[in-house]
Amino acid sequence: MNFDVETIRILNIIKDSFFPLLIAGVKFTIPLAIISFILGSILAMATALARISKYKSLVLISSFYVWIIRGTPLLVQLFIVFYGLPMAGITMGPLTAAIIGFTLNVGAYNSEVIRAAILSIPKGQWEAASSIGMTHTQSLIRIILPQAARVSVPPLSNSFISLVKDTSLAAAITLAEMFQIAQRITAATYEPLVLYCEAAFIYLLFCTILSTAQKKIEKNLERYVAR
Repeated sequence: MNFDVETIRILNIIKDSFFPLLIAGVKFTIPLAIISFILGSILAMATALARISKYKSLVLISSFYVWIIRGTPLLVQLFIVFYGLPMAGITMGPLTAAIIGFTLNVGAYNSEVIRAAILSIPKGQWEAASSIGMTHTQSLIRIILPQAARVSVPPLSNSFISLVKDTSLAAAITLAEMFQIAQRITAATYEPLVLYCEAAFIYLLFCTILSTAQKKIEKNLERYVAR
């Protein structure tokens, strides 16, 4: 009888917490990942172009940025932005801090993906573009980047899916995203295993949907390349 009562209690906790967790995921987790990924990809493109630039100062600055971000944990970066910068007089809310932290992180990692994709395009493509009178910038925009974009899609998609999971770290800087809500419900119900497994299931659901979309995009790109 005690087991039945406990089971009913657990099921009620799962039922009552599912939609608050899902809503937090849709309202904060996914938008945070999308905004950070878009801004991070713009930063990544600028960083990648700086790293292959002929200007040494741009190469050194961009390389230093990538070295710092890739060499330090994401959680530490978030703490520096949210808890550290106020010591320097720069104060911001948890959402802003999370966006800045994730953007800087995504920018560094994705810049390597984009840089590698650009460098994978044969030099003959540059030479052919130059032979018909295109400038370096025109060659890059019209010839090189469209080809590099197709090469970049799979690793960038994986990066976005990883970012969705990494947003759980924003709970550490008090952002009320899905994992933070799970922690709050856990504090009230004293059922960490149930709540964290439920949160993990919703993350899994989001990532499964994104992985399915990624496969469809890759299939479409393969058909396009085959033509």
